Amino acid sequence: MSSIGDILNNHVLFIVLLGWFVAQALKIPIHRIVEHEWDFLRFHGSGGMPSSHSSMVTAGAVAIGAIEGFGTPVFALAVAFAMIVMYDAAGVRRETGTQAAVINQILKDVLINGKQISDEELKELVGHTPLEVACGAFTGLVVAVVYLLIVF
Repeated sequence: MSSIGDILNNHVLFIVLLGWFVAQALKIPIHRIVEHEWDFLRFHGSGGMPSSHSSMVTAGAVAIGAIEGFGTPVFALAVAFAMIVMYDAAGVRRETGTQAAVINQILKDVLINGKQISDEELKELVGHTPLEVACGAFTGLVVAVVYLLIVF
């Protein structure tokens, strides 16, 4: 039976969470550089540079490979999972954001009986560009390698 201690000593879990944390934290200064404003809400927001999804799954795959072996089935599964997540982040989720932008424009332009259809805008920043995904994967790689070099 697993204990809380086992969870707290799970290096792969810690690396995955650290990969997410570092990517989310990087969004704040990157947003400042690009948009010339501080937005600390970027820490828990989706979308943006770098992709925390990509960072998490890459960090996890690297950690699993380093700890369990790069020739193991569990590493292969982690890589396949990472590829699916990154494809989704750059594809389906990005398209959702594009559609939200179009719908928001329609809501601004179209009136029914002198009133807007809705005054609540849809969230447009839900996916990632391929560059954001690549930078997220690189962030996860760096986080995992640095952690593994320090701990092991």
